[in-house]
Amino acid sequence: MRKISADIVYTISGSPITEGVVVLDSNGKILSVGNRRDFDSTELEIYQGVLVPGFVNTHCHLELSHMKSKVNTGTGLIDFIKGVVSQRAAEAELIQEAIENAEAEMLAGGIVAVGDISNVPDTFVQKSKGNLRYYSFVEFFDFLQNKNAQVEFDKYKAVFDALPLAKGSFKSCVPHAPYSVSEKLFALIKEVNSGNTSTISIHNQETPPENELFLKGSGGFVDFYGQFGIDMSTFKPNGKSAIHYAIEHMDNNHRTLFVHNTLTTVDDISFAQNWNSEVYWATCPNANLYIENNLPNYKSFLDTNAKVTIGTDSLTSNWQLSILSEMQAIARFQSYVPTETILRWATLNGAEALGFDAELGSIEAGKTPGINLLYNTNGSNNLLGEDTRVIRLV
Repeated sequence: MRKISADIVYTISGSPITEGVVVLDSNGKILSVGNRRDFDSTELEIYQGVLVPGFVNTHCHLELSHMKSKVNTGTGLIDFIKGVVSQRAAEAELIQEAIENAEAEMLAGGIVAVGDISNVPDTFVQKSKGNLRYYSFVEFFDFLQNKNAQVEFDKYKAVFDALPLAKGSFKSCVPHAPYSVSEKLFALIKEVNSGNTSTISIHNQETPPENELFLKGSGGFVDFYGQFGIDMSTFKPNGKSAIHYAIEHMDNNHRTLFVHNTLTTVDDISFAQNWNSEVYWATCPNANLYIENNLPNYKSFLDTNAKVTIGTDSLTSNWQLSILSEMQAIARFQSYVPTETILRWATLNGAEALGFDAELGSIEAGKTPGINLLYNTNGSNNLLGEDTRVIRLV
C-alpha cells in the first residue's frame, strides 16, 4: 500500500484538494482519496508539486517514430504528406527500435493510454507487450477513388485482422480523412463497424486546401492528386466544409474522435454535436505548429462546451511525444484556457473518448489511472509554465 501526498491533488472529477492524499494498493488501484491532516505523516510519501492522473494521448502515429526530424517544419500538410511518403521506408530493425524508444518516452512522460493510428503492422509486436493501453485505429483510404474502394478496404482489413489485442486494449476500422476516403469506402467501413460500440477516429480540417476541396472542388489537394495520376474528374464538391462530407457518411452510433480541427469553426462544432452527442475533438498543438504554423481557435471549443482531448501526433510531426509539452503549448499560446480545463482534456476527456474511463482519467476510488507528479510549477498560478516537469509515480 502507498499513501502519496502533494501540495495539491487534482482529481479531475472533483475540486482540487490542498495537501491531498491518494491511497493505493500494490496494483495501483486507488483505495481512497483524503486530506493530509487525517493521516500519520510518517506513513506518507510527500512531494512538492501537484498530483494528477496519468495522461491519455488520444492521437499518435507510433509507426512513424523512425522518421524523427526527417520532414521539414512549416511546409503545410500537403508537402508534409509528400515528405512522409518519400521517406517512410526503412530497415525493419530501425523501425522497431524507434517504436520501442518512442513508447518508453511516453511511459516516462506519464502517458497511460494511447489512441494510435496503424496503416501497417509495424507496431503490433510492441503493442502486444501490454506496456500501455492502446486503442489502435487501423486507417483506410482510397483517395476518393470509388472504383478502388473494395481493393483498398480488403488491404487494410487484413492489417486490422492481424492486430492482436493485449489485455485492456481495443481496435477499430476508421477512415483516414475526408479528402482521402470515397463514399463507397466510407460505406464499407461503416458496415464492418456496425453493431459494435467503438471509437471512430478521423483527421479533420487540418489545412485550408481540405475545406477548399469540398467547398469549390479546387486547391492544393486537386493538384496533389494530379501529380500522382489520381483522377478527380468525377469528384463533385458539396459546397460545405470538409467535416460535413465526413459526417454525411459516418455512423453516429459510435464515439467519434475528430483529430486536429485546426480550421474547425463554431458552426462546424455545433453541427457535429447535433449529429452525435459523443463527439470528441483531439488537438495536437505542437504538430499543428510543426506542420502548418497554426493552432485551432480553442475559444470556439470552449464556447460550444466541446469535449476536447489532447494528442501528440508522431515524431515525424513533433519534437517529442509529451502530453505535458502539448498542455504547455496551449497555455503558452492561448493562455485564456483555464488550467483545470487543459488538465481535463489531457486525462478524463481522453479516457472517455477511448472508452477507458472506467479505470483511467481521474483520481477516484476504484480506478487505476496512474499518478503523475507535476513539479517545478512555481505555484498553482503557473502550473503549466515552461519550467514544469512531470514524473510518473504510479
